[in-house]
Amino acid sequence: MKLFNWLRSATPTLDGNQQQRLHQLARPRPLGICSLREQRWVVLDLETSGLNTAKDQVLSIGAVVIEDGAVDFSRQFERTLQRSESKLSPSVLIHGLGPDAIAAGQAPAEALLDFMAFVGDSPLLAFHAPFDERMLSRALHDSLGYRLQHPFLDVAELAPMLCPDAHLREAGLDDWTGYFGLQAGERHHASADALVTAELAMILFAHARRQALDSPQALAQKLAQWRRRQQAPSL
Repeated sequence: MKLFNWLRSATPTLDGNQQQRLHQLARPRPLGICSLREQRWVVLDLETSGLNTAKDQVLSIGAVVIEDGAVDFSRQFERTLQRSESKLSPSVLIHGLGPDAIAAGQAPAEALLDFMAFVGDSPLLAFHAPFDERMLSRALHDSLGYRLQHPFLDVAELAPMLCPDAHLREAGLDDWTGYFGLQAGERHHASADALVTAELAMILFAHARRQALDSPQALAQKLAQWRRRQQAPSL
């Protein structure tokens, strides 16, 4: 009986409008051979209750769009998710999302539906993308029963691959923004971090084009090769 109750509670309950919105979400497109400039990208940053991808929760989502080779400032996304049951970690001192702001946030199902409608069929970029991908995937599964299949590229890997002379292979976002002289706004705030990540990504795309990597598919293939070399045991 307990197992049956657990299985039943594991399926999120959505109303008719939410079910309709869920079914209308665009299917992701695989990374193609169009130019990097022609590709619409969504740059994502999450603030979370902690760093445990199995237990912690998404507290806020910030995202911007890169389209036609520039950040589209008319297309920005920001939501705080309502998490009244969430136990906040010391990270609240960094991202500044206190209990009142989180309790007053948008219902997670609605916020996540809004975000995936914003994403559409576009690939996603993030700094340390595996963390954001795992956290977002679990949030979508828990709140919507949705399986995230959009391609992710990690800006934290693209940077050292495309700029080896920087010698910043294990660097953070602040290190790379400093290296390129970018002026970061309010750091550790989802929308601000998404914006500076997008600015960094556009610089990296320029480096990619100079290295004859001028399509999302070519860039992803090169990144996979680079990653395998980094993981290969040293002789």
